Amino acid sequence: MKLSYKQMHTTRKPFVTEDWAEQVFLRTAGVPITQGNKVQILKDAGENYPAWVESMKSAERWIHFESYIMHDDDAGREFSEILAAKAREGIRVKVIYDWLGGLGKTSRRFWQRLRDAGVEVRCFNPPRFDSPLGWISRDHRKMIGVDGKIAFVTGLCVGSMWAGNREKSIDPWRDTGISVTGPAVGDIEAAFAQIWVATGEPMPNDEIPEKESISQTGNVALRVVASIPNVGGLYRLDQQIAALARHSLWLTDAYYVGISSYIQSLKAAAMDGVDVRLLVPGATDIPVLRTISRAGYKPLLEAGVRVFEWNGSMIHAKTAVADGHWARVGSTNLNVASWIGNYELDVVVENEDFAREMEDMYLADLENSTEIVLRKRWKIRSATGKQGHKSASGPISGTGSVGRVGIGAIRISNTVGAAITNRRILGPAEIRITFVGSIALLGLAMLSILAPRLVTVPIAIITGWFGIALLIKTWRLRRRRRREMEKNEGDKTYNETIPRTITGNDV
Repeated sequence: MKLSYKQMHTTRKPFVTEDWAEQVFLRTAGVPITQGNKVQILKDAGENYPAWVESMKSAERWIHFESYIMHDDDAGREFSEILAAKAREGIRVKVIYDWLGGLGKTSRRFWQRLRDAGVEVRCFNPPRFDSPLGWISRDHRKMIGVDGKIAFVTGLCVGSMWAGNREKSIDPWRDTGISVTGPAVGDIEAAFAQIWVATGEPMPNDEIPEKESISQTGNVALRVVASIPNVGGLYRLDQQIAALARHSLWLTDAYYVGISSYIQSLKAAAMDGVDVRLLVPGATDIPVLRTISRAGYKPLLEAGVRVFEWNGSMIHAKTAVADGHWARVGSTNLNVASWIGNYELDVVVENEDFAREMEDMYLADLENSTEIVLRKRWKIRSATGKQGHKSASGPISGTGSVGRVGIGAIRISNTVGAAITNRRILGPAEIRITFVGSIALLGLAMLSILAPRLVTVPIAIITGWFGIALLIKTWRLRRRRRREMEKNEGDKTYNETIPRTITGNDV
């Protein structure tokens, strides 16, 4: 029997905090826990944006600003004006934006105005001829660091959709961020420095504060998980938390496309009596993603996982809270693109007071959500248990990145691949995906027969491009190896000219 919210806080056993568990978390996430911090939850742009503005206006040494998307709209221009003004004052201002995230959302003039004011602006991973698929890995992080004193880690980008418009009755996007003071600010700044050097020359050392030099400001213990592609540290940590949770695991995600191993972790926890809940958007900026996400509800619901869809505007938060002790806030979505493909930034907090606030916020969010219930046919009831329909008015306008569409492509390819190879049993909820896949493959087959050049010419261009790119990389590697060999030869010659003292080992 699952415990009520009140019973959980009076009867729950302590979350696993033994030394062996700390060792597991350290090896899984790849970062140690940092003590002595103060963390504040910031809900929506209404709390995040003013806190960011206040901190940046008070900057005395530097501002480090990293955002996947910075829209060229009222919100974006407000922040750009602040950044430009601080740069003119002599404050060192560095900005990183993602090329794909900003595609079609921010003009060149926007960035040029910042550069003209003295802001150092860098674009992460623009397309390169010698790296045809390099654009797949994105910098999806969102952070702000000021003077080594305060830092923000968040799910919010900069744009009017997060701010909303009361005059036009447009609700702001629902999102969550945090502010951090204390030694962990050094870890967050180090994460920014990691991306900065990936885009060009490294930062000066006096702009990378060491956390040992930062005074403690509170009693909160946390880990700063700066994920990089193909490592999967946060993915492994998410699975560990699902395995260790004893009473509750409440998740919020903007672009949920669960992969088999994580779905199994959630199912196992729910079947073991853990109160597992998943809150996802009802309306999304990627309409096709809603269908793809819903296709994955059935196995969760059958195992006892409770699934809720947010009513109203887009919910963009990426959070988790377990057993009233462990919580996560940041940029990572529950999909393979975030877990494995992108640079992401999350803060994992181990503190009961913070987790209690996260639980309270989660329950408040459920008041504006609709629970999905599995019956012979799909039926929907509200979070209060009453039968009804969603109040959301359908998908909102598309503002997401192409990378998010790629999430859907991964889901479709996994399902179609499973159907063809028979490597797993497909559920009825995947009928739409297999149908779309069959139509696409049949269409490609007919196109190849009726107009073969429309298929072969693009394939020839792409394979030729890839071949040239590999030749360029081979030439660069060969040149680097030659330089290393020449350097080693020079060092060997130099060492041979140094007089040596004969020892017993030389005899």
